[in-house]
Amino acid sequence: MIVANKNKIVKLAENLTADEQTSGRSLWADARTRFMRNKAAITSLVILVLIVLFSFVGPYFAVWTYEQIDWNTMGSAATLGMPSIETGHYFGTDDLGRDLYSRVIQGTQISLMVGIVGATIAVVVGTLYGATSGYIGGRTDQIMMRIVDILMAIPFMFVLILLLVVFGRSIVMLFVGIGLLSWLDMSRIVRGQTLNLKNKEFIEAAQATGVSDYKIIMRHIVPNLLGIVAVYATLLVPGIIIAESFISFLGLGVQEPKTSWGALISEGAGTINYDTEWQLLVPLSFFIVTLFCIYFIGDGLRDALDPKEGNY
Repeated sequence: MIVANKNKIVKLAENLTADEQTSGRSLWADARTRFMRNKAAITSLVILVLIVLFSFVGPYFAVWTYEQIDWNTMGSAATLGMPSIETGHYFGTDDLGRDLYSRVIQGTQISLMVGIVGATIAVVVGTLYGATSGYIGGRTDQIMMRIVDILMAIPFMFVLILLLVVFGRSIVMLFVGIGLLSWLDMSRIVRGQTLNLKNKEFIEAAQATGVSDYKIIMRHIVPNLLGIVAVYATLLVPGIIIAESFISFLGLGVQEPKTSWGALISEGAGTINYDTEWQLLVPLSFFIVTLFCIYFIGDGLRDALDPKEGNY
């Protein structure tokens, strides 16, 4: 009898040891698994990585620089400036004889940089502003949100154009202007999530132990908002790229000899009646494919981090 009980105790101890050795699955691990099952998001991620690699590796295969003029094709793009491997103009030339391959590479670099830098500025400002407003609450919260409401009532594009006209049409001003005008929605989203978080037990425990408000916001509130912030950031990048492209389309964005997708699309649209369709179709294809890829990735992240919204 004693031996039987002893054997049961040994088996129970072995089972407990095995359970302890079994690693648990975190929320991030579950989210990664759900994201990897999303074929549209994974395919979009692969395509986006290839586009980014193209923007960095592509210059090594270029025969012409983005500002170098091929005098043989200048003014005769419809007949001599067509896409050709022999001439080194893989995507053809523009009306001024400049290599479209090199210009698309630079346009990709600048447009992606504007989207990433602008989204980063918007995320940092919006997250800190919204977390502070939601955590402090009361009259301070009301005043801060009314400021956001007033700013949201002002047309975004009008303010951006005004900033570029007043302070000069530079790429730095374009980065800062788009970023500082794109944080409003982020602040409202973060503020709403913060209102739910600040009544949680771990926040009350931090308050009870005398942790300062600044440390609570930075060490407890903001880290728990990374999921929703990451999702919104991926959805914010396409909007910023579209805004930059529209500004460049109007001629107020990136200035010559540099270029962006918007500037290339504007140039291509102006010459499409002269049988030079590639001048519009090539940059437009990169623009559309990139936007769809980022949207699909953002949608996949949303479903992965919030399984209630997904079909898993």
